Amino acid sequence: MIALTPGEPAGIGPDLVVQLAATGALEGVVVIADPALLAQRAEQLDIELDIATFRPGAVLNPGALAVLPVELAAPVTPGKLDKRNAQYVLATIEQAVKGCLDGSFDALVTGPVHKGVINDAGIAFTGHTEYLAELCGKGHPVMMLVADDLRVALVTTHLPLRDVADAITVERLITVLSVLHHDLQTRFRIDDPRILVCGLNPHAGEGGHLGREEVETIEPVIDSLRQQEGMLLRGPLPADTAFTPRLLERADAVLAMYHDQGLPVLKYAGFGRAVNVTLGLPIVRTSVDHGTALELAGSGKAETGSFLAAIETARTMAAA
Repeated sequence: MIALTPGEPAGIGPDLVVQLAATGALEGVVVIADPALLAQRAEQLDIELDIATFRPGAVLNPGALAVLPVELAAPVTPGKLDKRNAQYVLATIEQAVKGCLDGSFDALVTGPVHKGVINDAGIAFTGHTEYLAELCGKGHPVMMLVADDLRVALVTTHLPLRDVADAITVERLITVLSVLHHDLQTRFRIDDPRILVCGLNPHAGEGGHLGREEVETIEPVIDSLRQQEGMLLRGPLPADTAFTPRLLERADAVLAMYHDQGLPVLKYAGFGRAVNVTLGLPIVRTSVDHGTALELAGSGKAETGSFLAAIETARTMAAA
C-alpha cells in the first residue's frame, strides 16, 4: 500500500492525482490530502471522481480514490500560493511518514512542494529530502534521480554553490557512497553495484592544479572503500566525460558532487519520466522530477508521466 502526498495545493500536484485516479492508476494508493481540494480540482478539470475516506486497516474500495483527510487552512486558488497552507503541506508529509514507520504503508510517493512559500510562512525548510530525514529520526538521506537505466546520486543537495566544496568531507563522502552502495543492493537488487564518482573541479582537478579536493578527499576515499569494502568504484572522473555512453554502459550509478553537476544531464535524458528517490532512510520514498508548475495548475495540461513513474518505482522498491 502506497501513501501519496500531492504537495503544494495551488500547484499541479492535485491535478496529477485527479488525472491518474481517472485512469485507474492509483489502485493500492492512499492520497493524504484535503478531500475538498481534490473534489474541487476534479470539477475544474471536468473529471468524475469517487472519493472514499481511508481508515487504517480498511479495505480500499475498487474504483474509488482512497483519501486520508488532512484539512486545508485556507481556500485554494490554482496557481496562487498562500502561506497559510504551508503547515498543511507539512502535515500531509508527517502523516505519510508516520504511516510508513508504523507499517500502515509500504512506501511514500510525494508531489512537488514550494520551498519558498513554506519559508515565507516562517518555517525553516530546505527541501523534502532533509525534512523526511528529520521526521524519520535516523539514517543519512541521499538524493538520487532515476530515468530508465540512468541513476544519478548526489553528495550535496540544496546548498549554495560557494558552500559545496567545504561540505565535501571525507566523512560525508564515505557515508554517501556507503548508503548508495547498500541501497543499490537492497532496494534495486544489484549485487555488485558499479559506481562512477565525479570529481568536483573541472577536469577532476588536473592532478591538483585546478583544485585539491580530488587529491586530498575524493581519491583517498575511493581507494579506501575499494580496498576495505570491495566496492566497485571508478573515479574521480571529470564530470564532462562521466556521462558519456562508453562509461555509462558499464555503470549502475553516477555519484555527482553537487546538484547541478549531475541533475541537468539526467533531466535532459529523461525529463517527464524521471523519478527522485531518497536513499538511506528506513522508509521507501520516491517523488516527481519537476516542480509545482503553478502556471499549469487547473489547466488540464499537466503531464502525469513522472508521477506515474514514481509510483511504479516505489512499488518495485517496496517489493525488493
